[in-house]
Amino acid sequence: MNKNIEEAIALVKGMRHELEAIDGVEVVLCPPFVSLSAVADLVKGTPIALGAQNMHFEEKGAYTGEISPLMLKGLCQYVILGHSERRKYFGETDGMVNCKVKAALAHGLTPIICVGEDLAQNEAGLTEEVITGQVKGVLEGVGAVQVRGLVIPYEPIWAIGTGRPATGEGANQVIRLIRRTVAELYDEATAQAVRIQYGGSVDPGNIAEFMAQPEIDGALVGGASLRAADFVAIVQEAERIKGQRRG
Repeated sequence: MNKNIEEAIALVKGMRHELEAIDGVEVVLCPPFVSLSAVADLVKGTPIALGAQNMHFEEKGAYTGEISPLMLKGLCQYVILGHSERRKYFGETDGMVNCKVKAALAHGLTPIICVGEDLAQNEAGLTEEVITGQVKGVLEGVGAVQVRGLVIPYEPIWAIGTGRPATGEGANQVIRLIRRTVAELYDEATAQAVRIQYGGSVDPGNIAEFMAQPEIDGALVGGASLRAADFVAIVQEAERIKGQRRG
């Protein structure tokens, strides 16, 4: 919940040129609902994709203040679902997120499905139990073909906005767990196709550590995305590391 429409326009204009020059790394911007249309106009005709920050699972009805998939269809390509803040502050459960995932897929939107444990769960050694439970819950009833197109960011709640990110090795270990869980639910091909990211205090100084890990496909960037220079630097570094991995 940052940036009014004018500020969002200025932010995108401040990094659009550099982001257009990126090759081999997909960039998705996810502004608040009120700025979606304005940002869509700015990135039209560029390789930059657009996503919403949330979505209701019903197509329409008496759900004052909610945004339906029909409202997003044609406006953006992605939608973030199950973000830790939605779970923490608005009581969203795995079941609710699962309903949203199915609705997004039904209307041609690609879900970016967040999973992650909080500090108490982490310190109690419950990371594996929590993460596997969330992955199974949000993917229930979703077909393998659809899962292959999903994005699943691992966002350890204890690392978000705290300046205390997970280590690259630690994040890679949990993301390997997510991929293994997907393989157990579906098959190895599906597990390898799904894009699994890390999110949690990502910045220009630590993105290389995460992108160098074999299981990490990208990053869900939070606070650093509000600063054009920082976000551009993160994407450029991701592009560099990805090029090294291909080589």
